[in-house]
Amino acid sequence: MRDVVIVGAATTQFGRAQWSLLKLMAEAAHGAITDAGIERKKIDAVYVANMGSARNNRQAGIASALVDRMNLYPVAADTIENGPASGASAVKNGFLAVASGMYDCVLVVGGERMQEVNNFEATEFVSYLSHRFAEYIYGITLPALAGMFARLWMQKYGVTSEHLAMVAIKNHANALLNPASHLKMPIAMEGLLHSPDSAMNNPFVADPLRFFDCCPVSDGAAAVLLAPADLAKNFKKTPIVISGIGQATDTQAVHERPDPTVLTAVQTASRKAFAMAKLEPKDISLAELHDAFTILEIAQSEQVGFFPEGEGHLALERGVTQITGKLPINASGGLKAKGHPVGATGVSQIVELALQLRGEAGKRQVKNPRHGFALNFGGFGNNVVATILSKGA
Repeated sequence: MRDVVIVGAATTQFGRAQWSLLKLMAEAAHGAITDAGIERKKIDAVYVANMGSARNNRQAGIASALVDRMNLYPVAADTIENGPASGASAVKNGFLAVASGMYDCVLVVGGERMQEVNNFEATEFVSYLSHRFAEYIYGITLPALAGMFARLWMQKYGVTSEHLAMVAIKNHANALLNPASHLKMPIAMEGLLHSPDSAMNNPFVADPLRFFDCCPVSDGAAAVLLAPADLAKNFKKTPIVISGIGQATDTQAVHERPDPTVLTAVQTASRKAFAMAKLEPKDISLAELHDAFTILEIAQSEQVGFFPEGEGHLALERGVTQITGKLPINASGGLKAKGHPVGATGVSQIVELALQLRGEAGKRQVKNPRHGFALNFGGFGNNVVATILSKGA
């Protein structure tokens, strides 16, 4: 296989969009193309990550529609749907297309306009990820699964609500440094848990998870341009190597797992990515983890291998995961505060790592990063993609 590099990267503002889904995606795509300094006619194929355009936006065949919107035809175009892991799955498919030699320049775009429907409909739409007959028909939602997972994790490892709040506080602070983030609001422990009116300001969503333990419903898009390493000199930005990719699955029904606190797909996907990159968790300079709920940042940080079992919250306490810490996690603000437009999320994680490795992350820049790790978590851990990016030699 050929080595594959990211030569262009861009993201839109995450939040409540005033534009159509296609316009959001076109903006991100144009940004990545401009970032790379390439003529559009050089693009061979387009992969679009999206979970719900047919249901939420009344637009099917979104990849073909984007190609038409941007006048890119006759390029090849495919839509990739893998729930909240659609973004990293699309990047994986683009990577394979370039690595195989089939294409020399591939545009990967992820996007979602979730606020075209109300929050109840958005929650319902995402709940389709659960098992149709073992979970969904009983009213299970993703926040409900996360709440039960959080309770089990807290009982098993001594994690407290204060630890969950620490994740939210950290990631909201990071998002203030990210111009593209959805939530630009500082939060503090006092307001989250201990003020007299905390029940009103931060109510329970799925006990023990509160409002500030959950990511927002977001609109947004992100894009990367991929090329073989031997053609990197043709582009204007420093190429960033996709050094490792791993993907794995687990049972769709969470209750069928021998131990629901073991995220087998996370462990397996991460192990595969590290093996491909010939790296270990200790080699990673920064990570973007899928913190749709605060408990997931803590759990994933252990299951990936960054911290020993049961010690993710202790590393959080010690400041290890701060931007200035030994292993910054979610310097972008994460899903928790940067936002979570589901089809865009995995691509936006990779955009963040690329910007960090190029030294272009502005006020949230991590010091001298060498290798970045992204984890895109589909369903409730039933389809997971891990990606490692590295600076070139």
